[in-house]
Amino acid sequence: MDRQDWNSRYAAHDLVWGTEPNRFLEQELGAVAPQGRALDLACGEGRNAIWLAKRGWQVTAVDYSDVAIERGRRLSREQAVEIEWVEADVVAYDPPPATFQLVVIAYLHVPEEQRRITLKHAVTALAPGGTLFMIGHALRNLAEGTGGPQSAAVLWEPEEIRREISALGLTIHRIEEVLRPVETPEGARNAIDTLAHAEKPG
Repeated sequence: MDRQDWNSRYAAHDLVWGTEPNRFLEQELGAVAPQGRALDLACGEGRNAIWLAKRGWQVTAVDYSDVAIERGRRLSREQAVEIEWVEADVVAYDPPPATFQLVVIAYLHVPEEQRRITLKHAVTALAPGGTLFMIGHALRNLAEGTGGPQSAAVLWEPEEIRREISALGLTIHRIEEVLRPVETPEGARNAIDTLAHAEKPG
């Protein structure tokens, strides 16, 4: 999906993803004390960015959908949190180096080369000791799960993500598939996601 596709999707619904943070982000980081600046890449309507800001992080949220960014601005005003909203393509966006104590990449599904560019920028943006959190639809979800992109070329395979993160010098705490229960017309099913939690040495 390109920028216009996403704008159309966001414009057609009040809130595509709701207002609650991603459950795995909340599980992994809910007990972590805010440590400074956080960067949310491909933030969508801002549910994760707003949750982080409410917890005390200084958040920069980036997405190329102007409809999503404007909705995020509105939601953050309504919830009285300060967030720096940036309308930009995360593949081209070049954040300041060694600036953020946390970088989040949630459900960014682009071709492998574009994902690697974005990941390299994310790691460069991390300060020493900073945390990288990633969550996305797993490759196995295509055949065994539900929802998500229907192209294998943009889905995440855990060992591939592990290799990409390791090549950038991060210490990996966790990379694995996780199950996310969802309601479908056929009843409850599990979507399969790939979760990664890593740290920049220092």
